[in-house]
Amino acid sequence: MTDTGIAAADVSLSELLEARISCRAFLPTQVPRGVIERILELAQQTPSWCNTQPWQVAITEGEGTDRFRSGLSEYVLANPQEPDFDFPRDYRGEHRLRRRECAMQLYSSVGIAAGDRAASAEQTMKNFTLFGAPHVAIVTTHESLGTYGAVDCGLYVETFLLAAQSLGVATIPQAALAGSSRFIHDFFSLAEDRRVVCAISFGYSDVENPVNGFRTTREAVENVAQWVSR
Repeated sequence: MTDTGIAAADVSLSELLEARISCRAFLPTQVPRGVIERILELAQQTPSWCNTQPWQVAITEGEGTDRFRSGLSEYVLANPQEPDFDFPRDYRGEHRLRRRECAMQLYSSVGIAAGDRAASAEQTMKNFTLFGAPHVAIVTTHESLGTYGAVDCGLYVETFLLAAQSLGVATIPQAALAGSSRFIHDFFSLAEDRRVVCAISFGYSDVENPVNGFRTTREAVENVAQWVSR
């Protein structure tokens, strides 16, 4: 324990949370298989409802990643979105404002002017080339577990992100890829009872790229937490 009463492990967690960003430009360098396996070992410690551990992960490397990004990009241009879990119907109030702020920060970092729809569309398509990442992990759950299987997978994703950060590996969780569930099922030969939750592109950050320079804001705790004392 420190003199503030906070366990030392909490300090390390704080550092990981503050350092981690959603990386949108990667170096082509492959992450060693042993490092990826260590990330997966750590992510396996994620808690889940009744210890069901519903997550399964399909991971690409080398030419497999190149085939995936090439095929996905072509598929997205030719097919409508078909997620296994419904995407948000719309964004309202503070959700809309936060989403817009993030988008404006992103566009500003890469020099996209407000209202430049062609440039913003080009930036959006970078999701489907994995922002140049050498690896992608596809996270799925079993259809019988419904929403709560997806919730457990969300916990798994967060553990994966922090485990990767602790080993110097950059990440970006991507719901956008879940919109191409049919392609993902076919590419990885996933069983029909699996449901795509999201993807995580990962590798080593291109720290010189300005897109990795902006930081999103977080709401103050007093605006999200409610206390009941009596």
